[in-house]
Amino acid sequence: MSKYVKDLVTKDLQQRFRGVNDALLVSVAGLSAIKNYELRKQLRSQDIHLLVVKNSMVRRATEGTPLAAAFHQAEGSLAVVWGSTDIVSLAKSITKFAEDKNFAPLQTRGGVMDGARLTAAQVKEVSSWPSREEQLSLLVGQILGPGAKLAAQLLGPGGALASQIKQKSEEDEKQEEPAEEPAAAPAAG
Repeated sequence: MSKYVKDLVTKDLQQRFRGVNDALLVSVAGLSAIKNYELRKQLRSQDIHLLVVKNSMVRRATEGTPLAAAFHQAEGSLAVVWGSTDIVSLAKSITKFAEDKNFAPLQTRGGVMDGARLTAAQVKEVSSWPSREEQLSLLVGQILGPGAKLAAQLLGPGGALASQIKQKSEEDEKQEEPAEEPAAAPAAG
């Protein structure tokens, strides 16, 4: 490959990885064309990108970026996977596909998270963490829990007091109503 072509490929890879801070490395060697197509189709539906790369080219393209750590000492045929809502969701998806017998040759090889290199075992560990959405829902529940409890504590006695006031006012209304006088008997004549 000429230096000009290498520079073009490097610039294209730099553009594709612009703004990407977390990615995973997988091996798709041995995956049939049909399985490869099905894998890419399912990944696209989850907004996940898969790109088979040449190690030396991707090292040049990611030099000085947070992704560079993933490619140090990387060997063999690799594909870079990035996207999804966060690294945990990405790791969950890739781990699920790697464990699926339909995509048997697919292997997780490592990755990078916040500039730190991940091994295949660490990717599996990250996949067991709660995703961003799950963490947000836990946080919202923790924030709303004490507020709901406080509201219940404030409304409970207030409701009881309001009920007692209503009963007292109903009793007072009954006492104020004039008693019905019996009808006068007709005069005998």
